[in-house]
Amino acid sequence: MAKIISGIGASHSPSIAFAYDQHQEDSTAWKPFFQAAEELRASIAADPPDVLIFLYNDHFWQFNLDFVPTFAIGVGEEFPLAPERELARPLPGAKGDPRLAWHLTRSLVAEEFDLTVCRHLMLDHGFFSVMPLICDPPWPMRVVPIAVNVIQHPLPTPVRCWKLGQAIARAVANYDEPLKVSVVATGGLSHQLHGPNFGYTNPAWDQRFLDLLTESPESLLELSHEDYMQLGGAESVEMIVWLAMRGALRTPRLEQRFHHAGALTGLGLLHLQEEA
Repeated sequence: MAKIISGIGASHSPSIAFAYDQHQEDSTAWKPFFQAAEELRASIAADPPDVLIFLYNDHFWQFNLDFVPTFAIGVGEEFPLAPERELARPLPGAKGDPRLAWHLTRSLVAEEFDLTVCRHLMLDHGFFSVMPLICDPPWPMRVVPIAVNVIQHPLPTPVRCWKLGQAIARAVANYDEPLKVSVVATGGLSHQLHGPNFGYTNPAWDQRFLDLLTESPESLLELSHEDYMQLGGAESVEMIVWLAMRGALRTPRLEQRFHHAGALTGLGLLHLQEEA
């Protein structure tokens, strides 16, 4: 039987990827964040998962406004980097776990989650800006990516994301291989990248969100999309993806919680270890 051993939440952004690629880990702007990431990598390495179920949002590399699935799952053998830059990033693609992915697909569809099933899936910075925070390349874990639409309205509700996490947990518990699984969610934290409020962040809300997600996640289900956007900026609605990760955990213990007020986005890391 497979089991979920941990949940990981992390901000994603092109700036994280750029700082990593340009070896800016010790710069004044980035040192606190990458020191926290080093702690996260060490903690994960002490009890590494076999597979990451990776919840993220696509940024119009795999999908576009003509075709935006609410939830999409990758069932392929491997997942390449999306060509977000003129020069390719110095990172390998990610290896999939088709058998687990198809099991999750069947289980989630049986629970009335209408998934778009992708045999071929490119992953952008929603995935690849976070993977180096979790482990060093080449990636030792297999990956099942699940894309959540937080771009084109109507979006899934916070409650729907929470229920997705619960359904993932049931599917993992019913899988017949003895795998250790970590559920990862990326997005946010507070940021707005357009309009008169360009550059807006709200560190106090970021901190409050991390506290509530750890200690009282159900209270976050009561907020609307508009609440999230007013508190953290329009793009911070990505934070609802973290609810799916938290919904997959039953009795988590806080392993690490970190927040750094970045230039254009709140930078957060959260590591929750599932109690036996």
